[in-house]
Amino acid sequence: MTRYHSQNEFDLALLAGDNIYNDGEIEKINAVFERPYQPLLKQGVKFHACLGNHDIRTDNGNPQVLYSGFNMQGRYYTFRRDPVQFFALDTNSNADWKTQLIWLEQELSRSNAPWKVVFGHHQIYSSGRYGINQNLIKTLTPILQKYGVQLYINGHDHNYERTRSINGTTYLICGAGAGVRPVDRSIWTAHSASQLSFAAFDVYSDRIVISGIGTDNHVFDQGIVQLKIT
Repeated sequence: MTRYHSQNEFDLALLAGDNIYNDGEIEKINAVFERPYQPLLKQGVKFHACLGNHDIRTDNGNPQVLYSGFNMQGRYYTFRRDPVQFFALDTNSNADWKTQLIWLEQELSRSNAPWKVVFGHHQIYSSGRYGINQNLIKTLTPILQKYGVQLYINGHDHNYERTRSINGTTYLICGAGAGVRPVDRSIWTAHSASQLSFAAFDVYSDRIVISGIGTDNHVFDQGIVQLKIT
């Protein structure tokens, strides 16, 4: 990521949960975040995190919510960066889903951002170990479709997978930052890969270009999310 930044400067990064292995111990923050990301942090890259299932093993993830380096404004929160509004979710099973979904719908309904990006830890459409998430398909995807969310980003499955547009939303699994597991292909898959990687996003007025980038700095996947004119 540091090498990519030197050639393609960026100032925002998303962490899709399981930020501290194995059990969310905040005392490991220097080893797992501050030290490895130090070159980016020094250059002003701002990280925004959400909670994964490993994170809530210690005090239900509260130390991470309070940690200033993760810039979390709560267990779920929203922020705007130019034409993009981001919505971070707590997708864990013990989350206050009733309140959170009401909040998400309210925030999406009042957003005038042309680009709306939701990110959380757990997968929705996946060809990896955890497969499709029927519960989130039932409870979350109707809201994404209703309010025109163009992109959902998650971790959890330790692979990379970009879907084709499903009812207007592209789903991106970007969970191969530390370890990988096998991944298959499904009818919705545009590209999948079992390799250490991260994803970069170039935002334009009419499209977002998603790039899957390996440890060799090679772009192994590139896809376009087109802005739908209504």
